[in-house]
Amino acid sequence: MHLDRRQFLEVLGTTAFTAVGATPAGASGGDSHEDPMGMLVDTTNCIGCRKCEFACSQAHHLNDLPVEAFEDKAVFENHRRMDANALTVVNRFPNEEEPDKPTYVKSNCLHCLNPGCVSACLVGALQKTETGAVVYDPWKCIGCRYCMVACPFEVPAYEFLEPLAPRVRKCDFCAERTAEGKIPACAEMCPPMCLTYGKRSELLQMAREKIEERPDRYVHRIYGEEEAGGTAWLYLAPKEFEQLGFIHLGSEGVPVLTETIQHSIFRYGVLPLMLFGLLGATMRSLGPEVEPEPAISPIGQADEQTLSP
Repeated sequence: MHLDRRQFLEVLGTTAFTAVGATPAGASGGDSHEDPMGMLVDTTNCIGCRKCEFACSQAHHLNDLPVEAFEDKAVFENHRRMDANALTVVNRFPNEEEPDKPTYVKSNCLHCLNPGCVSACLVGALQKTETGAVVYDPWKCIGCRYCMVACPFEVPAYEFLEPLAPRVRKCDFCAERTAEGKIPACAEMCPPMCLTYGKRSELLQMAREKIEERPDRYVHRIYGEEEAGGTAWLYLAPKEFEQLGFIHLGSEGVPVLTETIQHSIFRYGVLPLMLFGLLGATMRSLGPEVEPEPAISPIGQADEQTLSP
């Protein structure tokens, strides 16, 4: 089927019109999981064994490294971030009062109660499950990476070295395991039991009791209780969280801002109309130039430019 420029613009205009009022597929519409499952991380108990990293790599088939490979403590010399091949990492932070007892912190996706990544995803590749886990469907993903920009914790990683079928990678809270009645692999493997899996409300109560019982051991704050609207992963620490690599955030969820902007754009068709105008102007500028017709001389007068010498 061949479309000339006029027909193409008519089709484009119809598409723009039908897009008016559309909303992003990933819009969350608020938190519908009032008491999801969560994880309480007591950093005062973590010994930096990295067994959680090993368990995660095995559960998600990230590599074939034996458990001995994760005993290398040299990795603590530099601060590490999650990437496409490491969905969770443990970092070491100095303890000025007791240098021989540093603080170790496990980092991964915190599974926000109202996740910005889900809100930003236009095709619904990221969704929040009934258990509260934020999961990813690579078959829906279009590779826009808006989720990476929207995440306040800078968690999602992209497979830049996979040109044919790159994916966005992050912790999925072992959604497949928990659907089978198991607990997340990291919590199952943790030797000092610094990871506790359960209902978020119960974990918050447990954390408050720990702080009340040992006020000298913990900073009087639970990270994740309010940050970015609240997260499923909760942390206890012996000193201010910002000193342990945690990002300082307010209590308002990211979608409060992003969805307001997105919904306004799509509801009133601003984006489709802008694209329509841009493409129309581009096609007009790239179209063939029309040569001006030669001037017609008055009757009875010879055009001197057309006479042969």
